[in-house]
Amino acid sequence: MNSSKRPDWRRPQWMLALLLAISSLLPAQAAVVPLNYIVAVVNDEVITRKELDQRYDEVVQSLARQNTPLPPRETLEKQLLERMITELALQQHARNTGVRVDPTQVERALQRIAAQNKLDMAGLKAAVERDGQSLDTMRNTIRNEILIARARERDVDNRVTVSDSEIEGYLQTQAQQGVETEYNFSHILITVPENAPPEEIQARRARAEEIIRMLAQGADFAQLSASYSDASNALQGGAFGWRPSGKLPSLFVDALKPLQPGQVSPILKSGNGFHILKLIDKRGLDATLSVTQTHARHILIKTNELTSESDARSRLLQLKERIDNGVPFEQLARQYSDDGSAAKGGDLGWINPGDTVPEFERAMDALKDGEMSGPVQSPFGWHLIQVLERRNQDVTQERKRLTARQAIRERKAEEAFQDWVRQIRDSAYVELRPLQ
Repeated sequence: MNSSKRPDWRRPQWMLALLLAISSLLPAQAAVVPLNYIVAVVNDEVITRKELDQRYDEVVQSLARQNTPLPPRETLEKQLLERMITELALQQHARNTGVRVDPTQVERALQRIAAQNKLDMAGLKAAVERDGQSLDTMRNTIRNEILIARARERDVDNRVTVSDSEIEGYLQTQAQQGVETEYNFSHILITVPENAPPEEIQARRARAEEIIRMLAQGADFAQLSASYSDASNALQGGAFGWRPSGKLPSLFVDALKPLQPGQVSPILKSGNGFHILKLIDKRGLDATLSVTQTHARHILIKTNELTSESDARSRLLQLKERIDNGVPFEQLARQYSDDGSAAKGGDLGWINPGDTVPEFERAMDALKDGEMSGPVQSPFGWHLIQVLERRNQDVTQERKRLTARQAIRERKAEEAFQDWVRQIRDSAYVELRPLQ
């Protein structure tokens, strides 16, 4: 063979011809496989196009189940990306400040979800996969939710205090208003970053004004919430459900009072940004005057990076065995309980319905007088609970003060939480990349 006639594989035209020949043998769909790329950088982590697409598909399915009109894809993607950035910044803050989540807690959360849907774990896996997700994705979502919840509890909820003067002021206001009113309403929030310049504040107000204009023209409130609201419930149409007036900011109550069901408030300005409310319905609220109270005590073992879920449960089983063998409950509570009640031998005093978290209350209500539970898990950790006695009690005044304290605490905690989220989001380094 004459070597001078051999093709020169280094020549560009031969390389191009070879590539074209190979490509003609590949399946047609191979040419349209989407590329995964970075759409945002948040501190030292990234959000990818694939992750955004997965979130978009989940939200589209959720909105379809709620019969909420779907916003334009570009609008919804921008909304979802901002939400993902905030979530990632909160997760990073939690991890960087020492919050840890035990894998056992995640698995128990999955088991509770399966039980609530009357499924075993294999059935839950199949149901999740039918929705186009995976059990590992669900695990990761649950882990991140617990991570943020624990950081919120430590940084926000545990720092909220309610003074006696605040309670007295609340009760005086309620007395002047008569029977407390409950409001069922939805909400759109346009946040304003802390220390934002005047031009950015004006731009955010202009966005709120545009939403008001679209609502006046008949636009769907839930769709606009999903498209534009920065509130955590934006993808649920901004729905708050029924809330007593005492648990709402006075700014909201003053705006909701004159509205009729179906009407929308004007733009409201608070420290968090601009709000728009839509009243769904309202009603009077009658207080319960007589309740069954439970006198109980407990031992709490909290879980953390040093004490796993299994360790906490095992420790409580050992303590229960010692109590069953005659060691006084109050002695072990003073020595081992991680709760503030330890100094009183774990005594929680008289407990009204609704005073404790649901997991604790269900276990307590199942006990007879004098009976002690096995280990009980709650968001605070693991408990041994003992019921001492029960009574029926007229709690009109006590209940009013307790309701006032809870309402004020919830309101202040929610306001503090929104500030906390905004500060963490504003302090994060964020670099946005093109979505297309």
